[in-house]
Amino acid sequence: MNGAPAAGRGRGTARSGYAARSGCAVRPRYAVAAVVAAAACGLAAGRFVLPPPPGSPHPAAAAPATGGASAHVRTTAGSGSPKPATGPVTTADLLGPAAFGAVGITAPIRTRDRFGDGVYANAACAGEKTLGQTLGGPGAHFRGLMTGTRTDPDDPTVAVDHADQVAREVAAEAQNPALAQNFAQRLLLEEVPCQDAPPGHWVYGRTTTLELAPGVSASWMGSYQGSLNTGGTAPEGAEPCGGIAVLRSGSHYAVLEVDACLGADAMSRIVRTALSQL
Repeated sequence: MNGAPAAGRGRGTARSGYAARSGCAVRPRYAVAAVVAAAACGLAAGRFVLPPPPGSPHPAAAAPATGGASAHVRTTAGSGSPKPATGPVTTADLLGPAAFGAVGITAPIRTRDRFGDGVYANAACAGEKTLGQTLGGPGAHFRGLMTGTRTDPDDPTVAVDHADQVAREVAAEAQNPALAQNFAQRLLLEEVPCQDAPPGHWVYGRTTTLELAPGVSASWMGSYQGSLNTGGTAPEGAEPCGGIAVLRSGSHYAVLEVDACLGADAMSRIVRTALSQL
């Protein structure tokens, strides 16, 4: 491990005015009906996927993960469990660089923040919609975590060199917890089509669900390189290389994309930290 983000993720991501930097073709958008149908299948099968790039794994990979991409985690509330969030989201609710240092990334990580609208998740799965176009609302907090200093002119939370991008989080508040839960479910279901892809194309793995307390939960999917996709879905038992998570705490909700090549154990720790902070 060299502590730097992985080079050439190849996820076919297109965020806020920049096209995919990898050689991986972006999947076409799915019609709403297809997404809903796929969502039903995905929920039944427990699969929700993130696109891994073809090529070498992320050098930033932290500690190896255990349990594989298909693990399902459910923890019950205890005395130290976080309380569901209320009030507006602030930058204090967003994930910071220290979380990645805790899972083994040693390169200095910078944060770039902005508030407004923009592309919020993996465009290869959700399309190049903005959060406002999908859910409405006054705006969201965007944070980019990166090892480089050059950022996209249209969005400072996106690194010009994708190899510098460690993670990106988009968080906002809903009017009430029930609406935040609805938003989180919709955002998660948008990623379902990327659980299936032609062999050789990156694909998301099964969903892992983490519940820290009532109203405080997250679901994340690991990303798998195209070289590991031999049957159209993520390989069972293989380690992911980063991934995507949808978080919900009370009236707060967020999408976290992890570009650093983290295995299942490290991803679980990052998601737990982000959820506890949200």
